[in-house]
Amino acid sequence: MAERAVQMSVEEFEKIAKLVEKQSDTVRLEFINGRIGFKGMTDGDHSEIIRWLQERCLQARPDVWLYAGGELGLEVETYRKGRAKPDAILAPRKSFLGQNDWADPARALMVVEVTSYDWDTDRRDRKEKPAAYAAAGIPLYLLIDRDHCTVTVHSDPAADGYGRRHAVDFGKKVTLPSPVGIELDTEELEDYVS
Repeated sequence: MAERAVQMSVEEFEKIAKLVEKQSDTVRLEFINGRIGFKGMTDGDHSEIIRWLQERCLQARPDVWLYAGGELGLEVETYRKGRAKPDAILAPRKSFLGQNDWADPARALMVVEVTSYDWDTDRRDRKEKPAAYAAAGIPLYLLIDRDHCTVTVHSDPAADGYGRRHAVDFGKKVTLPSPVGIELDTEELEDYVS
């Protein structure tokens, strides 16, 4: 007998995600590439990296806010109707007013992921998420990679992924292009890797 993959609907996923997240303080669910993914909670260094980025964004662009903590999800992947919970979303203030748990990504200027020390970081943060965020039309994807001690800026989104990738080692400066327009000195990130 041949095996068949059963595709879960996005509505079924949202019900399961809401139930799991009410019951657990340690797991967040995502639905990317037709699969449910588990995203573990962050450690102290991960939280400090997001705090560092919040400060930099607020100093350089007081007109925007870095929504952090992975509590707000985004609708991504138009084909599979994916759902992702980025570590942070940079958007104009009040962009998500009135939105439900899974917001429209149209107002997001940038999404941010900080790698975790778990088994599927490579697949999730370096492959699946950039593709999903680009397909959703999010202008920038910032990956702060603690495994490789790099910051990678993905830009020029298209249906098949981001057209540009620029990586720098921790300790160097990197520019987040338009529509963000911020230069980051990443030296402090060297303090947050184990």
